Order: sequence, then C-alpha cells, then structure tokens
Amino acid sequence: MKKLLAALLAPLVLAGVATPVAAQSRIKDIAAVEGIRTNQLVGYGLVVGLNGTGDSLRNCPLTRQSLEGMMERQGVNIRGANANTKNIAAVMVTAELPPFSTPGSRIDVNVAAMCDAKSLLGGQVLVTSLQGADGEVYAVAQGSIQTGAVSASGGSGSSVTRGVPTAGRIASGGVVERETGFEMANMDEVRLTLRNPDFTTAQRVAAAINQVYPSTALAENGTVVALRAPGQMGMAGFISQVENLTVRVDVPAKVIIDEVNGVIVMGEAVRISTVAIAQGNLTISVQESAQVSQPLPFSRGETAVVPESTVTVEEELGREIRLVNGATSLSTLVNGLNALGVSPRDMIGILQAIKAAGALQADIEVM
Repeated sequence: MKKLLAALLAPLVLAGVATPVAAQSRIKDIAAVEGIRTNQLVGYGLVVGLNGTGDSLRNCPLTRQSLEGMMERQGVNIRGANANTKNIAAVMVTAELPPFSTPGSRIDVNVAAMCDAKSLLGGQVLVTSLQGADGEVYAVAQGSIQTGAVSASGGSGSSVTRGVPTAGRIASGGVVERETGFEMANMDEVRLTLRNPDFTTAQRVAAAINQVYPSTALAENGTVVALRAPGQMGMAGFISQVENLTVRVDVPAKVIIDEVNGVIVMGEAVRISTVAIAQGNLTISVQESAQVSQPLPFSRGETAVVPESTVTVEEELGREIRLVNGATSLSTLVNGLNALGVSPRDMIGILQAIKAAGALQADIEVM
C-alpha cells in the first residue's frame, strides 16, 4: 500500500515544485513567407429567384441593362418591353483566392446587393466571373445564397428583421480556373516576415533555425529573416521543418486603452516606478423643475411657467495619498493598482497621469 501511495503522490510532488517555463510559439504562428498570401477577387453578377424582394427595375437601370444583355445572349430580346419583375437583383461577388490554389478547387464567395433589393434570401447567383487586381479571371461563382438573416412582416405593415438580408455567402460556390503562378521550387532564397516586427524576436528566429540547420538563416532587420535551404533539401520541405520550430517571442511594453468600453490591457513587460497617487471623484448634478408664476388678483398679468434649475457639486473627501511601489512583474503592478480601489475608467486617467509623470515604462495606445 505504501508503494502504491508513493507512486501516486510522486507526480503531484514533481508538479508542485516544477518551475514555470516561458511560453514559446511556433515560427509559423508569428511569421509568414513573403509572397505566399491570399488574393482578392471581385465580380458583378445577377441573382434570380427572389420572392418579390429584388431590385425595382424602374429605380435600378444597371439591373435592367444587365437583364437585357443576359437575355440577348440567350437569344431573347426584351429591350423596350415593360419588364417589371422584382425577382432579380444586381450584386457584387467577392472571394479570396488561397495561395497555391489549383484549377478545379473550390472556394467560398460572398454576395452583397448593389441596388434597392430588400433581401437575397433564397436567391440563385448566375455564373459570375471573378477577376483579380490584374484584370484576369481566376474563378467562376454560382450557387444558392445563404444569408443567415430572418425577417417577418404582418398585415398591418409592421416587420422584424434579424441580421443583414442583403448580404450572404455561398459555401464552396466558386471554382478556381487559373493559378497565380507562384513557383517556390525554383527559388534559392525565401524571406520570413514577422507579423509583429521586433529585432529581438527576429534574432531568436534566426538562431533557432541555425541551431538545427547551420548557416541557413540571417535576420536582415526587425521584420525579415532570409532563408536558404540546405543542399540536400527542397525549399518546400525546408520551410515545413522551419515553421514548426519554437521560439520565445519578445513583446514590447505597451498599455492598450479603450476609453469607450473602459477596457485596459497591459503587456507582461510593463513596469512602473514608485509613485504616490491621490484620486477623488467629482459629481455634478443638475435638476430641472418647472414653477408656475401666478399674477396678482385683478391685474393684467398672465400665468407663466418658469423653469428653475438647481446645480450641485459634490466632491468625495477623505481619500488619502497612496504609495504604489515600483513593480518588477506584471502581477505586482496589478496588485499595486488594485490597491487604489478605483474603477477601470478612473484607472485610465491614472495610467495616463503616471505616463505623463515619466513613471510608466511603457507606451500607451488609445483605441
């Protein structure tokens, strides 16, 4: 029994005395390969099959012209005809072309109304070509729209809408027709770009790569790390090994303040020098009331309503000056600020005042 208890308690004892290890991130999570990115596609098309919620052809000439042009291509001439349908809508179709997409692969597309359509629910996008920034067609979209919106109306004219019925999505509604032409196999050198530029992190990334593959990485600046694949490896295989290496990310000292929502976010490297703080609340109250002024008997005066305002100012007294000691860790800093007993909105003003006094070793960014 004693041996069994010892075997069960040993892992708990080891876990209790274990020292915390600095969190590390994979290189693929903090950097990207230069040139490997998504490409935005856009196209103009028509949606049909709407239940009377489409564009008004009288108010949307672009929809009428598109409808006439489409029908002419199908061998039907409706120019000059009194087409007054509301089951069709002009839309913009957008999508993102992932890197290394091959012809025949499918992508998701987004659809948004351009004119006065009330809802795209249940509509069908006709074949629409999607072009890139260079004007070339890279994909073709078609399919049924899913809006995720709900709307209901009553006979009296009242209606309720949840979501945005004039914008929707077609899952796997686009078919890739052309590749972007990015050839990695023929590249002798690639560049990693850090998502958050930092000289320390860039040097750590290069050191971690050179430790496994000597003389293959060089930190050119705080953003770019140049890579050369070893002679026995291809570039794709080399990057697959590199992106799974882990490094410790160095984060600059920064305080993010959202004054609208009263949110404060502080990084681990934020430090504060010893300061003395006194904070008091000032409350201003304005009360409005109406007084009726009656004229004297048998006079020619008139009864009048006279507004009366009362303004009072209250200041919280008895707040003593508190000493916040210099903090060497984030937890110590938080405990020192919490000892002031103020709300997050008051803490925003205190942090800005501490920064102005030169006692806050961090940058303040106001959203």
